[in-house]
Amino acid sequence: MLVHSRQVEIEFGDCDPAGIVYYPNYFRMFDASTAHLFEAALRMKKIAWTRHYQIVGIPMVDTGAKFVKPSRFGDVVTIESRVTEFRRSSFSVAHQLYNAGDLAIEAHEVRVWAAADPANPGGIKSAAIPETVIAAFSA
Repeated sequence: MLVHSRQVEIEFGDCDPAGIVYYPNYFRMFDASTAHLFEAALRMKKIAWTRHYQIVGIPMVDTGAKFVKPSRFGDVVTIESRVTEFRRSSFSVAHQLYNAGDLAIEAHEVRVWAAADPANPGGIKSAAIPETVIAAFSA
């Protein structure tokens, strides 16, 4: 499976009064990393692939993380992301965040391939993940 790596510089606004990254900000970084992973696999920006596949997005239904080492303002961290499993309409993503070469966080997400629900205006429902999407992660 495809592994996407990106570097993120920790900004002042990412940190709490103790000077370390406030933990919810990591989940914002992981959300962006998932989008970048899909962009790398599908070779188009998120706005383009959501339109192309006629979905509203890939909302998260489960997440968690193990925090090993803190990151601080000015640190440049590397986030490696990969899909670990595709199911009919959901998939799992693993993220590993490295700081100065050391594993700092291991995180996971479960997301759903979500489309508009024609039976419920304004609502969403899960949809089958297209085989072309799954295949893009093996290429």
